[in-house]
Amino acid sequence: MIRKPKGTKDVLPNEVYKWHHVENKFKDVCTRFGYKEIRTPVFEFTKLFKRGVGETTDIVQKEMYTAISGVDLRKYVDLKSSDNEAGATKHLNDKGFTLKPEGTAPVVRAFVENKVYADTQPSKMFYITPCFRHERPQAGRLRQFHQFGVEVFGAAGSTADAEVIAIADTFFRELGLSNIELHVNSIGCQKCRPDYQTALKSYLEAKLPNLCETCNDRFNTNPMRIIDCKNPSCQENLQDVPVMFDYLCGECSDHFDKTQAYLGAMDIEYILDKKIVRGLDYYTKTAFEFISREIGSQATVCGGGRYDNLIENIDGPATPGVGFGLGIERLLMTLEGNGIEIPMPETYDVFFVALGDDARVKAVELLQKMRKAGLKGDLDHLGRSMKAQFKYSDKMNAKYNIIIGEQELEKGIAMLRDMASGEQIEVQLDQLVDDVLGKLAK
Repeated sequence: MIRKPKGTKDVLPNEVYKWHHVENKFKDVCTRFGYKEIRTPVFEFTKLFKRGVGETTDIVQKEMYTAISGVDLRKYVDLKSSDNEAGATKHLNDKGFTLKPEGTAPVVRAFVENKVYADTQPSKMFYITPCFRHERPQAGRLRQFHQFGVEVFGAAGSTADAEVIAIADTFFRELGLSNIELHVNSIGCQKCRPDYQTALKSYLEAKLPNLCETCNDRFNTNPMRIIDCKNPSCQENLQDVPVMFDYLCGECSDHFDKTQAYLGAMDIEYILDKKIVRGLDYYTKTAFEFISREIGSQATVCGGGRYDNLIENIDGPATPGVGFGLGIERLLMTLEGNGIEIPMPETYDVFFVALGDDARVKAVELLQKMRKAGLKGDLDHLGRSMKAQFKYSDKMNAKYNIIIGEQELEKGIAMLRDMASGEQIEVQLDQLVDDVLGKLAK
């Protein structure tokens, strides 16, 4: 039997309503904050993520799904040859395509390519998109997953940082999530990071023998990421690690103070967490995470922050940005872990129980009229008995059953049964559509 690829998940009809619920809620919240939807391709040139996400990140180094267009890969099978390795790298950079591993870089690319920066700023966008990362599947982490996200371009002020956080906070609260914490930090900018990097590397150098292989690899490429290591042994050895917060320049410190003031003005509770650094290279200044303890080791439900250099790094004009990403699968797990049930929608407004060929023809006619009028409805397609049709209707949670047999057809009537109260009345066939619409409107 052909099975789905490892790290993917089928969303079946009996659970997709949960996705619709959170998607519609997210769209509603974003719209109230003045954000408009953007949709970008599912794959981009590989160089976008190398420059946008960062060469030193785990995403770029280990997790991307990449293909090379128009290249005979047989020429590069033996990568022991330096010429072949160089040739493969060149073709990858020039013609490589990657399934998008995150949502921000593609939105930035669209902003730059379509010259949206020439419009009135700020640009406020949201997206719902599939993403792909080749990593070990585990709870809340799949190789194909789905992401909500918001991005604000062209707003350097702290109000934008606070507003982005407020969108996520509002979204979670309206879903009923209260057992979730907001952690915030400032990770500085290009002005204040060099002094911190020097102090950090000086501290880490003596610790390296006690740190994991990944931390040792990051020492020369991105030492700040070592602080974010989830290995318990590493965390034990980094208890007194220097933090960026203590090295902030005046501009970053002032920006973060104002962000906290705006969060306070909106009654958004938060925890100052000096060890949050985020996993992508493009972040500057504000960094934040919404954390739940309900889904095991993968505690971060939503993460984001400011990235004032990213647009310029992707060949756009110097433009500030701030946003967040939020995994939908992980969100649904968090809702379940907190005991929040998403109500199952009523499947049908009406269900026709038709007995006999002529009655079935009339039921098909009337059902189509009701569907055109905006109602949800169905009839039996399997030739079931009357009793079996009623049983099926109960499973489909129909509000009304409409019963038409040969006798009803001769009289020009149908029996309309309210499935909640059990009340059953006669209705003229030529008045049936209007009567049902009237009852459902009450």
